[in-house]
Formats: sequence, structure tokens, C-alpha cells
Amino acid sequence: MLALLLILATTALASANISAEKFNGEKVFRVNVQNEEQVKLINALANTMQIDFWKPDSVVLVKPDSIVDFRVEAAQVFAAERFLEQNGFNYEVLIDNLQSVLEAQFDHQARATGHDYEKYNTWEQIEAWTQQMAEENPKLVSRIVIGTTFEERNMYVLKVGKEGADKPAIFMDCGFHAREWISHAFCQWFVKEAVNTYGTDAQMANLLNNLDFYILPVVNIDGYVYTWKKDRMWRKTRSTSSNSNCIGTDPNRNFDAKWCTMGASKYPCDDTYCGPRPESEKETKALADFVRSKLSSIKAYLTIHSYSQLLLFPYSYNYNIPKDFDELNALAEATVKQLASLYNTKYKYGPGAKTIYPAAGGSDDWAYDQGIKYSFTFELRDTGAYGFVLPPSLIKPTCEETTLAVKYIANYVLQHLY
Repeated sequence: MLALLLILATTALASANISAEKFNGEKVFRVNVQNEEQVKLINALANTMQIDFWKPDSVVLVKPDSIVDFRVEAAQVFAAERFLEQNGFNYEVLIDNLQSVLEAQFDHQARATGHDYEKYNTWEQIEAWTQQMAEENPKLVSRIVIGTTFEERNMYVLKVGKEGADKPAIFMDCGFHAREWISHAFCQWFVKEAVNTYGTDAQMANLLNNLDFYILPVVNIDGYVYTWKKDRMWRKTRSTSSNSNCIGTDPNRNFDAKWCTMGASKYPCDDTYCGPRPESEKETKALADFVRSKLSSIKAYLTIHSYSQLLLFPYSYNYNIPKDFDELNALAEATVKQLASLYNTKYKYGPGAKTIYPAAGGSDDWAYDQGIKYSFTFELRDTGAYGFVLPPSLIKPTCEETTLAVKYIANYVLQHLY
């Protein structure tokens, strides 16, 4: 009876959370922007109605000969479609009713019964999981508090590797942007795979015997909690400012890497707001401080995002290519080939600015400029059919193929220590 009541209670809570934001009838459009005139028209549309840009992250990044995905509120869907048709845009509707897709993600029973690797987990479940992993696997996993968020939640790094003295290391983080739920799921999956296959997978055992993985399962915890309780499409942190009523900063525009130049906004209401200064966010400061404290041992930096199926490396803050371009490009090419070997999932790869769009203040560029040569950003599944609302049924295949890719990079790093 108690279990039934718990399920009913969490079901009611989940339903309330979804309906509170009223995504019913909202659509996600994909528009083929062909020329400068159409760029101006998309900017005009964004100035007349509330548009949530999914790809690229902001209207200022829209350029000719590009694909643009954006979400429109239900009350403005008709006007948006009419605008696109009257101005001769080639477009399609990627998601016809966002609410129906979201309902699959707020899996009621999974929320009631605890952590599940093939469902999306709440922060409370993830936090309990970090403790459980450390307690149950003391020879492979330890938990470190590296700081607190704006809303005073603990930020945990899991150190995964055979116990003993510090070894050469790979730092990996997930959940920079709150709505990119598949990112959060991957870090949990990878830790599970590391622990569960240590005794049976020779490659994994070799990696954990000779490397440490520092894994930050959720960077933007406050934002992630907000996506469960208030607004599933929230992206930024939840920090406040005395200069604006708008909430939050884009943590991946908040690093000291050509901060707030290309592809970032100085306007606090924008999704790509860079913050009042580099490392103004407690979350980015905690991450950066931890990496700086381990800089002599960290040889690779991997940051997990979604969506678009991309493997990116520096630079994103300008169009320059890094001094290690040839090696990074070759490694990226081999990695995406390894990733595709499981489900034939196709990834593009290359420097961030040239491959997707410019974005200053990102963690990957910052890490590279700190001297961490192997610095990569993953943009996980998919290419737009679901975008930020990837169904739970796709968690397992996405995480399996990405684990292959991360293991490939880690093995390469182990063989090319510097």
C-alpha cells in the first residue's frame, strides 16, 4: 500500500510539473535559411514573438546556408507558420506537440522506484547514486565535493580508477545546459560501465589501472532541478543579478576563454548570456578551480552536451585552428568511426567555430588553453527529430556508443601521455 501511495504521489507531482509550463500545442520548427535576406527575416520574427532557439543557441548565430531549429509557444504557432510561408522559407515541423514528447521523459514509475540508468533521473536520485557508487566500490570510486551551486547544492566529482596514488587523468563533465538531459544520463552510464566491466573488460581494466577519471555528473545542478520542477526547456544557471530581473548565466559562455566576444551575449535575458565576468558563476568557478588544482595530471578534458551528433575541438572562440590541429582532427576522425561501429550513428567532427558556430567563453577552449591538449566537446544524439527531448528508449544506445568513443580517446591518451 505504501509503495502504491508513493507511486500515486509522484505521478501527481510529475503531472503537475509538466502541466505547469503548458507545453501543449507548442511546435519545434526546422527552417532552411538560404541567404542574408532570410537571416534578417528570422531576426525580425524573433523580435516580434518569443522564440526558443535550439540550434543554433541564439538568433545572432543564424547565418546563410544553415539549418535553424526553434520552439514556438502554442499561441504563436499559427502566426509563425504564416510568416514562414509568406516569406518563402523552406521549413518542416520537427515536433508537432512538445507536450506529448515530454510526457515520455517524466517517467512516473522510475521517479518512484529510484535511480535507473535507462530513465532520466532527478537530481535527488543522482546525488544519492553518487554516494552509493562510492560506498559500494571503494577500491574504484571516491566522491569529492568541489564546491556548491548558487542555490547551495553540493557539486560532486567522482574519481574513478584503481585506488592508490594519483595517476594521469581525464576530466569529464555532463549537464552544463540544464535541458540537455541525455548529457546527464551519459556520465551516470559511464561510471556504471567502468565499475561493472572492470573485472571482465581488459581494456577498461587497463584504463582504470593506469588512469584516473574525474567525472562531474551534473555541472548546472540548479538549472537541472528547475527543468524537473518548473520549466523543462530551461538552459542556464539560476543565479540572480542586481542589474536585471532575468535569471541565470550560460555556464558554457562563462569561462576565461576570449570571454564574451563571439557567440555570447552581454544581455542577461538571453540564453547565451556570458555573465558579468569570467567565472562569475559558482559552478564554473568550482569546475575551473578543481581542474587548475589537478592541472599537472589532467591530460584530457571531455565535456558532454546535446544535440547534433558532433565531436568538436578548439577553437570555438574564433576561427583559428589550434597548434595540435592535425593530431586532434585525426583523433576525432578515428573516434567518430569507433562510435559509429555499434549503431552506425554518424557524427561530424572538427573545430567548434568552423563546424557548428562561434561560441566564446566555452570550457573546452579554456581547458585547451590551460595546456590540456586533448580537449573535446561531444554533442550527443540526435540531429533534431527530438532535439533536447530525446526519449528514454534512446538512452541506452546513445550511452553505449558514446562509451566506445570515450574509451577510444582514453586509450589514445594513455598511449600518448605528455
